[in-house]
Amino acid sequence: MPRFNLAERLVDPKSPDRRPRRAAYALPTLFTSGNILLGFLAIMESFQGAIAYQTAPVQAAKHFELACIMIGISVFLDGLDGRIARMTNTVSDFGRELDSLADVISFGLAPGVLAYAWGVQFVDWSVLPDAGTRTHLLRASYLVTFLFLVCGAARLARFNVTTNPVPMNPGRPDRKYFVGLPIPAAAAMVASVIYALDSRPVQHWLAAVVWLGLLGLLSFLMVSAWRYRSFKDFNLLSPRSFKSVISLACFIYLILYFSQQVLLAMAATYVASGILVRLGGLLQRSVKTPPPAPETQIG
Repeated sequence: MPRFNLAERLVDPKSPDRRPRRAAYALPTLFTSGNILLGFLAIMESFQGAIAYQTAPVQAAKHFELACIMIGISVFLDGLDGRIARMTNTVSDFGRELDSLADVISFGLAPGVLAYAWGVQFVDWSVLPDAGTRTHLLRASYLVTFLFLVCGAARLARFNVTTNPVPMNPGRPDRKYFVGLPIPAAAAMVASVIYALDSRPVQHWLAAVVWLGLLGLLSFLMVSAWRYRSFKDFNLLSPRSFKSVISLACFIYLILYFSQQVLLAMAATYVASGILVRLGGLLQRSVKTPPPAPETQIG
């Protein structure tokens, strides 16, 4: 059975150098535009949730849940637009820059607004007896949510200007890696945590501090040089075995009926993978025995 080649199907027959048809360039751009739209809608849902919480807390949770779902769909679309551009041979500088701007909105600004509205805005800081502590924590909440946005933007800028980036702890040469946590994965972690907790806003100050700690960790991982698998070597059009089809069906079933637990486990596993690989490398380096010193001969 001949292998399906999407790039060959989209070649313009009138082009002497076998360029794709002009309409083919619009295909990945449509996915990127959908990414921007979902990011914008997620921000609007976060605003609606913050407004509705004053009168209807249950309705506010629904708005926050919709914001999480829209960010999750954005992550899925972001994984498709680049692959489609490579499959159709329509990779361009314009598409790359548009994708980065879309990521800043959908995975930087939208999760940042959602993280503050859900995890900080409705916390009762008055239970803390020290007024100075309350002031510092409130200021830290603004700083940390802003750091999530600016670190994500810095990570995207570094990705755009770096050619063949190499992580601090290089992995196998036959695999492809990201340098630092990708911003879609950081946004997916924020959305999956909120979604798993039924999207009910945080009210206790201690939970808010833990939430700010998670945002700070994600911000650091995005600008770090630790390696994360990119999975860009995964070919969507390659033949699949019967076992892989069964596994995909089971995965879809789990997503449909246990979406909160499965999505949180997936996001947490990917975020933790870079940390564990880095710690494992440091531990291996510390216990590695130095080579024996050469013996000196006398006479």
